[in-house]
Amino acid sequence: MTAAAAILLLASGAAAGSAGDGWRLMWSDEFDGPAIDRSKWDFDVDCWGGGNDERQCYTDKAANAAIEDGRLVITARRERTTGPAFPLSQRDDAAKAKATATKDYSSARLVTRGRAAWTYGKIEVRAKLPQGQGTWPAIWMLPERPVYGPWAASGEIDILEAVNLGVRCESCAGGIENRILGTLHFGGAWPDNKHKGDETALPAPLDGFHVFGIVWEKGKIVWTVDGQPYATRVASEWSTSGADDPAAPFDRPFHLILNLAIGGGLAEGRGVKGVDESGYPKIMEIDWVRVWQCGDDAISDCSAISHRGR
Repeated sequence: MTAAAAILLLASGAAAGSAGDGWRLMWSDEFDGPAIDRSKWDFDVDCWGGGNDERQCYTDKAANAAIEDGRLVITARRERTTGPAFPLSQRDDAAKAKATATKDYSSARLVTRGRAAWTYGKIEVRAKLPQGQGTWPAIWMLPERPVYGPWAASGEIDILEAVNLGVRCESCAGGIENRILGTLHFGGAWPDNKHKGDETALPAPLDGFHVFGIVWEKGKIVWTVDGQPYATRVASEWSTSGADDPAAPFDRPFHLILNLAIGGGLAEGRGVKGVDESGYPKIMEIDWVRVWQCGDDAISDCSAISHRGR
């Protein structure tokens, strides 16, 4: 574990525990309290659209994110919502700080930024994903600090993305969209960014809980669903314009993000077009989030057990 990650973990108040197989539980949220733990999670509040022309405003309202029956429930609602037009990272500019935008949907995006971040380990999230044309749930990670430059030079790790689950799809096995994606973004600052990823069928049932995860080593990242690996990326497949180190940019602390977007380039450009306005609200449920690390250098001692599911 890096010094920066250790500081953030101490600040979060997380207690380490043994998993009994070489992994140590370093941070978790079981969502068993009465409300979202603000010592672990912050909210992004904006109507920026993620740079993808998404159709939601993210809020910090209980109507969009709350604890219900021991689960985090992120709810996307079809309702006109107004908020900041730009993300917090761009609101140092006075004009951007004042600008507002209005979108047709509201939702939530929770982040551990400033509260906890990790370099290497096993990250798993047990979640139930929404279905319908235009839904875009995601579990992903961004660098705690843009050490190698602006996006995507400092990297992005998409643990799980799914768009339009359950929708009729001519190119999909069985004629129904059931694919999930695991992707890395890297390279240079936009528009010189690059990405590389894989997809797999989400095991049945589509509307059930599944465990989405990565095992992240120096120079290697493996994606898993329900404990089974389905994709691997190694350092020779990624790069950054900000350093010559082959492990970069995926050698620094990254924080975790949970969100439910509506519409946007990926959701509206894959398979059936547009957003189906029926069936709202749409709900993403998260049962737990767990982060393990192994040994003083995070993972090197655990290569033999690094792909075991949980």
